[in-house]
Amino acid sequence: MSEVIAQVPRPSQAQVLTYTSGRMGISAVPGSGKTWTLSRLAANLVSTYPLERDQQVLVVTMSNSAAGNFQKAVRVFLQGADLGTGYRVRTLHGLAVDILSERPGLVGLSDDFQIVPEEEADSILDEALTAWLRTHGGWAHEAYLLPEELQKRYTHGKFADDAPDIVRAFIKQAKDERARPERLRAAVDAIGAGWVLAQMCVSVYEQYERGLRYRGGVDFQDLIALALTALEADPDYLARLRHRWPFVLEDEAQDSSRLQEKMLRLLVGEAGNWVRVGDPNQAIYETFTTADPRFLRDFLKEDGVRALTLPESGRSAPRIIGLANALIQYSEGFADPAVRLRQPLTPPYMQPLAAGNPPDEPDAIRIQPASHEQSSAAEREFVAKDVQTWLTDNPTKTLAILVPSNPYGTEMAALLRDMEIEHLEVLRNSTDTRKVVGAVFRIIRLISEPLDARYLIEVYRVWLRDIPDAPFIDEDIALLRALKRVEDFILPSVLGNDWLEQTVSSFEEPERYERLNAFRSAVARWMRAALLPIDQLVLVIAGDIFRHPADIATAHSLAIHMGGVARSNLSLRLPDFSAELSAIASNAQKFVGIGAEDQQFDPARHPGKAIVMTMHGAKGLEWDRVYLMSVNNYDFPSADAGSSFRSERWYVRDSLSLQAEALAQLKSLLTGADYVEGAATHDDRVKIVAEKLRLLYVGITRAKSSLVITWNTGRESRGTKLTAAAPLPRLYEWAKRMGS
Repeated sequence: MSEVIAQVPRPSQAQVLTYTSGRMGISAVPGSGKTWTLSRLAANLVSTYPLERDQQVLVVTMSNSAAGNFQKAVRVFLQGADLGTGYRVRTLHGLAVDILSERPGLVGLSDDFQIVPEEEADSILDEALTAWLRTHGGWAHEAYLLPEELQKRYTHGKFADDAPDIVRAFIKQAKDERARPERLRAAVDAIGAGWVLAQMCVSVYEQYERGLRYRGGVDFQDLIALALTALEADPDYLARLRHRWPFVLEDEAQDSSRLQEKMLRLLVGEAGNWVRVGDPNQAIYETFTTADPRFLRDFLKEDGVRALTLPESGRSAPRIIGLANALIQYSEGFADPAVRLRQPLTPPYMQPLAAGNPPDEPDAIRIQPASHEQSSAAEREFVAKDVQTWLTDNPTKTLAILVPSNPYGTEMAALLRDMEIEHLEVLRNSTDTRKVVGAVFRIIRLISEPLDARYLIEVYRVWLRDIPDAPFIDEDIALLRALKRVEDFILPSVLGNDWLEQTVSSFEEPERYERLNAFRSAVARWMRAALLPIDQLVLVIAGDIFRHPADIATAHSLAIHMGGVARSNLSLRLPDFSAELSAIASNAQKFVGIGAEDQQFDPARHPGKAIVMTMHGAKGLEWDRVYLMSVNNYDFPSADAGSSFRSERWYVRDSLSLQAEALAQLKSLLTGADYVEGAATHDDRVKIVAEKLRLLYVGITRAKSSLVITWNTGRESRGTKLTAAAPLPRLYEWAKRMGS
C-alpha cells in the first residue's frame, strides 16, 4: 500500500485536492482514479480540518463494495493515525439506516424495527399479485393482449410472468415520490376501472404494505424516504447531524435518485460542504431504478458550485480511449433529436496520460463489420475459439467476455465448458449472499423473540429451504398458524403440554410428526446455542441449514463479520445482532460474502481465465482483453426503424411497454396530468436508447490493451434477422482509420 500513498497526483487530481470547503462537483472519466482522489481528499480533511471529538467526514457511495474500498483507502492514506473516528463511510441506504436507528420514533417505527429481507419482500409482493391476477387476470388480458393472442392460454401466462416487474417498478417509483397506497387508492378510484395497470399496481401495493406492517418492518425502498421524513420532522436532530458530519463526500453521484439527492441536500444544508463525484456517461441503471444522471448534471451548473473534471485516464491504451471518445462524438450528433436532448454521452473526452497507459497494440481493436452476418450460435463459437487462442498465448493476462444479459452469458459459459476452456461464470448477483444472510437472520430473530408465531413459521420455511415447493409445506404451516402459544410447541417438556403430540398423531401421520418434531429439535438446539458468542451461533445455524459449498462459505464469512461487530461493541446483545443481519440481508449494510459475485470480484485474481459477466456487472472493473458480444439492434436498439425493445413484449398490442405505461399512469395519479396511452412507451424508447449508448461506452472502457466487438443476427428461429447496432459501423470505420 506504500506505493498508493506515494503516488503523485495527476494535474486534475491535484486540483481536486486543493478543496477546503464549499460545494464542488467533479466529472470523472473511466480510469481517472476517482476512488484514489476522493479517498485522499477525505484523509486530507480528516488530517487538516479541526474536527471536534463528535465530528466525522462522511463518505457516501452507492454500493457495498465501493464503501469497502473507500474504507480501506482512507485508512491507508491516514497510515494508521486514526482510530476510525474521524471519518465514516456508508452507502446511501446504510446512511438512511443510521439516521432511522437513532430516532425511529420520528417516523413511527419501534426501536427494534426490522428491514424485511429482499426475498421475503418479493414473496409478499408475489402472493399479493397472484391473488389479484386470480380474480382480475382476464380483465388485464382483454385490455392489453393482441386480439389473436386472447385465446392462447400460454400468452396469459406470459402476462403473469411479466407482471411482477411492472408492479415492482410502480411501487419503487411510488415510494420515491413518497406516495402512500391510500393516496393512490383514492386517486385511482376516482378514475374508475379504465386504467387496468394502475388498478393492478395500487391493489398489490396496498396488500404489500399490509404484509410489511404485519412483519413489523420496512423494505429497502422505504429507507431513504423514511430517513428524509425523520430529518424533516425534527430540526434539532437535523442540526445535530449537520454538526456531526461537516463534510459530505459523495461517490457515483450519477446514480442518485431524486429522493436520495433530496436527503443529502437536507443533510448538507444551504451553507454545508458537499463534494459530488461521478460520471454521467456511466449512468447505466436508469431504466430499472429511479436514478437519473440529470441530478448530477444540474448540480454541476448550479451557482456556487466549483465544477471540475478528471479527464485523464490511465486504464486503457490510447487507441481504446480514442474509440470511447468516438462514441461520445457519435452520441452528440445522434440523428434523433429526442435522444440527443437526453444527452446519452457528453464531454469531457478521455485523455491518455503523458506516460503510463498500456501501449497500443497492432490489433488493439477488432470490430465485426456490419456486413458480416452470423447467428448467435456462430458468434459464440467464434468468440470461444478466439478466446482459446488468446489465453494460450497470454496465460498471465486477464480476459473478460461481457454480454448484455444473463441468459446469453449462461449459453456462452456452457460452450466454454464444452470446449474445456478455463473460465469463471460471474452471472450471479448479491442476492445469493443476501439469501444466506436472510436465512440466518430469521433464525436469530426467532431466538431473540421466541414467542412470535410469525417468526416460527418463517424459520420453518428456512429449515426447508432446499425443497421450497414441497406440497406438504403449506399444510404444515397451516397447522403452525393454529398455534395459540408457541411455547406449547417448542418447550413441551418444560410446560408439560405437547401441542404437537395432541395435534399430529405419530401413528396416523408418522412422516408429518417426524418432520415437525425434527424441526422442533432444531429450534431447541438453536435456542441453547444462543448462549454462545454470535460468530459461533452463526456457525451452529449454518451447519444445520446449509448444504451448498458456496452457501457454507458465505456463512463462515458472515460469522467472521459478526464476530468483528461484537468485538467492536461489547454491549451488543442478540436483538442488536438481529438488526445488523436484517440490514445486511436488505443490502442496506456492507457485507461481502464468498462466491462468484460481482460486488467483490477482482479480475487480477483470475489471470488466464475467461470471465463471463454482464456489461452492467462489469462497471468499475478492468481486464487486459475484453470481448463485447451481441452488439446488435435488439440488445443495443436505436431510434431507427427496425429496432425492437425488450420492454415491449411481443404479445402486447400496439407495441406498448406496460411498465412505462404503468409509471405514466402513476404520474397522472400524483400530478393530475393527462395520460395519453403510448406516449410513455415512446419516451421509454428514448431513455433506453440513451442508456444503451452509455452501456456500450462502459463496455469499451473496461478494456486495457485490446478490445473485440461482435454482433449477431439473433436466433435462427426468430424469423427476422437482427442487424448491427447503429453506432457499430461508425466505430468500425474509426478503428479502420486508426489501423486496427
